[in-house]
Amino acid sequence: MNKIDDDIDKSSAPLIEHLIELRRRLIWALVAFFIAFLGCFHYAKELFNLLVIPYQWAVGWAGFDPAKAQLIYTAPQEFFFTQVKIAMFGGIVIAFPVIASQIYKFVAPGLYRNERMAFLPFLIASPILFLMGGALVYFFFTPMVMWFFLAMQQQGVAGEVQISLLPKVSEYLSLIMTLIFAFGLVFQLPVVTTLLARVGLVGYEGLKTKRKYAIVIAFIVAAVITPPDPVSQIGLALPTILLYEISIWMARLVEKKRAAAETQAQSGSSETSSS
Repeated sequence: MNKIDDDIDKSSAPLIEHLIELRRRLIWALVAFFIAFLGCFHYAKELFNLLVIPYQWAVGWAGFDPAKAQLIYTAPQEFFFTQVKIAMFGGIVIAFPVIASQIYKFVAPGLYRNERMAFLPFLIASPILFLMGGALVYFFFTPMVMWFFLAMQQQGVAGEVQISLLPKVSEYLSLIMTLIFAFGLVFQLPVVTTLLARVGLVGYEGLKTKRKYAIVIAFIVAAVITPPDPVSQIGLALPTILLYEISIWMARLVEKKRAAAETQAQSGSSETSSS
């Protein structure tokens, strides 16, 4: 019994060390998020005004005065909780480098040196691609979507009833956050595909043959996660298809590098055996 108890104690020690290390990494990640959250909440109104700029562009595209762009809130607490959402969203974005580094530091000791060197570029590429997707939403798709909705207004001439768009602050924020998250996640497709290709879960031929299914799925997903208008749905589906094509090319590149490395290893082993 003493021998069994000793074996259990020895096996539990590394687990406790891992849990302690995990707790420390989580604390650092939460501290970074909390600090970023407080900073973003302090400047929540300024951040919201920054997010409203695409709506002002859309107002100008629709032929109205951008200075008269107006948003409303219909519940006393609505704008407060909108500011909280902005602070949480900004806190996650700002603290993401710290959160990602803490995840990497927790996982890295269990990886070989070549695995760590292979994983590091994806850790850098992931936030860059997410920001690219968010920038595409901010500078192009949000103004296009809002212009589409603004074009439905009626001016109240020739016997028509005047119908004006007065977006609520919470609904506008939900719209732009949904678009940013959707595009940001879609822009991770090359990173995810390349990682899966590295471990051999997907391949160039498999991705190529499933292209037609991927196109259909891209439009279905775009219809589900975007507002019910053709502009945002097509706007998300087309970049998704383009990124899928880039993923096919990345998978082919990974397979070529793997084949070259295997050929070099085989030639090296054959030279060693002949000598």
